[in-house]
Amino acid sequence: MSTLSKFFTSRWGPIITGVIIGVLAPVLVKLGNPGNMGICVACFTRDIAGALGLQRAATVQYIRPEIIGLVLGALVAAFLFREFKPRAGSAPLVRFVLGIFAMIGALVFLGCPWRAWLRLSAGDWNAIAGIVGLIAGIGLGIVFLQMGFSLGRSRPASPAMGWVMPVVMIGLFALLVLAPMFGRDANGAPIGPIFFSTTGPGSQHAPLFIALAVGLAIGFLAQRSRFCTIGGVRDLILMRDTYLFFGIVALVVAAFVTNLALGQFNPGFEKQAIAHTDAIWNFGGMVLAGLAFTLAGGCPGRQLILSGEGDGDAAVFWLGMLVGAGFAHNFNLASSAAGPSPYGPAAVIVGLVVCVAIGLTMRERIAQAVFGTASGE
Repeated sequence: MSTLSKFFTSRWGPIITGVIIGVLAPVLVKLGNPGNMGICVACFTRDIAGALGLQRAATVQYIRPEIIGLVLGALVAAFLFREFKPRAGSAPLVRFVLGIFAMIGALVFLGCPWRAWLRLSAGDWNAIAGIVGLIAGIGLGIVFLQMGFSLGRSRPASPAMGWVMPVVMIGLFALLVLAPMFGRDANGAPIGPIFFSTTGPGSQHAPLFIALAVGLAIGFLAQRSRFCTIGGVRDLILMRDTYLFFGIVALVVAAFVTNLALGQFNPGFEKQAIAHTDAIWNFGGMVLAGLAFTLAGGCPGRQLILSGEGDGDAAVFWLGMLVGAGFAHNFNLASSAAGPSPYGPAAVIVGLVVCVAIGLTMRERIAQAVFGTASGE
């Protein structure tokens, strides 16, 4: 066990994890997941929000087993290697707000950082503007980190608190399997509490237990290797550290090869799956997402992994994403294949203002001046 642990925490850990994600994500598309969306934490969280009735866009409603698997896989790894450490108290409300705006930015682009790299590997050149925006957002976040930005130190919490997120995921799995319905309205439409799409991306999914198994495997590996797409770019820029960045490179290369082998490589800008060609707001949406993820300390996949380890603050961030998905669709902020919505760009600008304000005010030196104490990550 110790030899295995050392291997996955070595420089090979993120690379192996990236290869596994890069292979399995296109395979999930082949098995039924939406195009270029083998694994997308933002889109899949949006689908879960729809399934729970937090947003009522009929085409994006499904409880995605991959999300459940990521958390539970990380939980198993954390227990096996004695890293299940319940903790909380690092500005949870601020993290919730960051989660909301990270989701809004991602849905203007139409994908999380994982999907941005997966879209690129499948030939969707619209992802290039998104990735450039993502790097710009991370760069802006790094500026705030260098200025002393901090959300404060988390503290040990009750073991029961660490189980909340895994139990939520088990509950979601029960709702996925049972699909309870409490009746229909006068028009014959189901009134919930769980909604599943019959058309559109929400109706497209790989077999349940295969998707769950993929999520469990990736969750386990990502917990051991600390795989994080935001951290990879951040560490490369900030410290010239390639440990996590090589994981991103491995993901893109493996996904490119797998897409070629499966006949899913389709280069170009037009007619890409669940994507739009507006480069300005592909860029802008991911600037917001990249900034919010950097301030929160990691990409959405990493947040789910941390929540599986017992990190309550990471769980709150994901809950912010879940609520943000509801806002994005209920307020017509999310983009579609036709392009950004009328209100999405304005929401991105508001989000950038809020995140910049958080970056400027949540600083150790300000905390020292006001309270006479310092906090640290």
